Amino acid sequence: MNVIELTRELGKAIQADPAYAAYNAARQKNDADEELQKLIGEFNMGRMQLNREMSKTDKDQDKIAEMNLKIRELYGKIMENPNMVAFNEAKSDFDDLMIRVNGILQLCANGQDPETCEPSNCTGSCSTCGGCH
Repeated sequence: MNVIELTRELGKAIQADPAYAAYNAARQKNDADEELQKLIGEFNMGRMQLNREMSKTDKDQDKIAEMNLKIRELYGKIMENPNMVAFNEAKSDFDDLMIRVNGILQLCANGQDPETCEPSNCTGSCSTCGGCH
């Protein structure tokens, strides 16, 4: 088996992982949630209108403030939606899995032992760090 065939097998394993299944199910629930989709549409439309207003040479600062407030309120409603909360949690778990998989692959590409290498959680930014291992 060559590297590409093995990569395809890895892809199948990733899609069989519970983190992927949870992420995919949460995404589908989000897509099917009509109220959530309506809020997202209103949010996106509000952002476009705000961008248009901000690009004008004769900006109406009161209108901009009002639009900003409406966008923040919509964003809050979106992020409080139970389907969005579940989606964000599932996405975070799946992202963590993919970061680990990619980290292991990168370490192997740099010559480390595939059986024992383990990527660190270091982002390179000490400001977000809980301390080194």
